[in-house]
Amino acid sequence: MTDDRHERIRQRAHEIWEQAGRPEGAHMEHWEQATAEVDGTAKPKTKKAAAAKPKAAKAEKPAKAKAPAKPKAPAKKA
Repeated sequence: MTDDRHERIRQRAHEIWEQAGRPEGAHMEHWEQATAEVDGTAKPKTKKAAAAKPKAAKAEKPAKAKAPAKPKAPAKKA
């Protein structure tokens, strides 16, 4: 690995770690994501990219039929 490439990966992995809220134990995932981004084999995972990606349309659920209202008890006489 060239020094320049290694440094770019290190910096990007650090940025990913900070954006993720500095979690412990995820350094390998951040390094792999940074490597893929630097090498151009993956798209950056950002909120903007996720928002721009169209979501699959959900099948509409049929409306539930409401149960008939319970009849009110007659008012008690005083």
